[in-house]
Amino acid sequence: MGKVTGFLEIRRQMTRYRDPLERLGDYRQVQLDAPTELVQQQGARCMDCGIPFCHKGCPLGNVIPDWNDLAYRGRWREAIIELHATNNFPEFTGWVCPAPCEYACVLGINDDPVTIKMIELAVVDRAFKEGWIKPQPPKVRTGKKVAIVGSGPAGLACAQQLNRAGHTVTVFERADRIGGLLTYGIPDFKLEKWIVQRRLGLLAEEGIEFRTNANVGFNVSVAELREYFDAIVLCGGSTRPRDLPVPGRELDGIHFAMEYLPLQNRRVAGDKLEGWRDITAKDKRVVVIGGGDTGSDCVGTALRQGCVSIHQFELLPRPPETRTPEMPWPTYPMILRTSSSHEEGEAAGKLAREWSISTKAFSGRDGKVEKLHAVRLEWSKDPKSGRPIMREIPGSEFTLDVDLVLLAMGFVGPETDGPISQLGLDLDPRGNVATNADYMTSVEGVFAAGDMRRGQSLVVWAITEGRKAARGVDKYLMGETHLP
Repeated sequence: MGKVTGFLEIRRQMTRYRDPLERLGDYRQVQLDAPTELVQQQGARCMDCGIPFCHKGCPLGNVIPDWNDLAYRGRWREAIIELHATNNFPEFTGWVCPAPCEYACVLGINDDPVTIKMIELAVVDRAFKEGWIKPQPPKVRTGKKVAIVGSGPAGLACAQQLNRAGHTVTVFERADRIGGLLTYGIPDFKLEKWIVQRRLGLLAEEGIEFRTNANVGFNVSVAELREYFDAIVLCGGSTRPRDLPVPGRELDGIHFAMEYLPLQNRRVAGDKLEGWRDITAKDKRVVVIGGGDTGSDCVGTALRQGCVSIHQFELLPRPPETRTPEMPWPTYPMILRTSSSHEEGEAAGKLAREWSISTKAFSGRDGKVEKLHAVRLEWSKDPKSGRPIMREIPGSEFTLDVDLVLLAMGFVGPETDGPISQLGLDLDPRGNVATNADYMTSVEGVFAAGDMRRGQSLVVWAITEGRKAARGVDKYLMGETHLP
């Protein structure tokens, strides 16, 4: 794969990002396009490792060494064919996936791994620019009709696979735009929405029907779907946010991240927020509670809105900067990660990141939050079970002046009102929709995929789930399946 001695001669090099202070002035993507020469050079680092663990690191099972080699040799059209063989939307994963494949790269055992994500994005970008990615409508229709509920990456991947198998597919989305978290969950500076719209246009040309403002179980009857469609696939996501039930939580100015982030996406799209409760960080002292990707997105958005300051608090201890014996290669390591939003906060002198912080209460006046009350924690391991134990450090209590608090502590499962309760679906012990190996739920003909079935996860996992569910649906409808 690649150049035989490439990994010995060439160092890992990523594409550049725009200056942090410059990019705070807009909502365009922060990363610059990678020059062709750089991409080919980095593709040359992909070594003949014998067993490419990157395949296992990627939930989609992408044949990464193959398209790395093709990119290195400038065979771009063949590269996009290999890429699309396992990934419906490489432009989405190329922008927002945290690249677990790179952490599983064999070269990463004792050197910097191959820049897989950068090469993937370069391949699909090149294919779009050359006009190689075209609609692929099925030549024959089966006469079977499938309803997909939810238009995030799981729903879209499932829809495309089933449509190409010849089934007539309709996607129902409760929001006013298609795309799920791709449209309203991820800020434009990480994924510009024209990229999403470009792919949605292709899906529509392939024959998939999209219905917006269609909230299944509310203004769209579940019973009617059951009667009209031969199968239903639920891809509604894990949308119930984890709350912080402490005194003062009811005060104005404390919001879930997903109440806050979609509003800015709407502003960027040119929407007027009439009828919406506007939430902005402009001229405010902001606290983000939660140290994951959603918290990082809140940081980048608040900075662009012109906040005064941001404190980002995480309950868990500060992660190590490199792998430890507890997180060996090729597992995905829980190490310290600094996002582009964090870099912007540091460059602007407005961000303070802290770990081992427990928020105990909020207080304020006239119904508005003014202060956050917290305590510092000390973490240790239980000598018998090895499980982490937290202890509040006596005398470490502190109070912070705040105007806006954003809760970004993850999600606890799907919303059970609507299809789940109306169909009486079984749930697993974690509160997600339970399915069999073919992704069918406890109700025949009803399937589930994505975060609704798996729990909060990554875009690359959502696409994987959608593809696997499509196989199950196709097998149910036709008695067998030839879908990959």
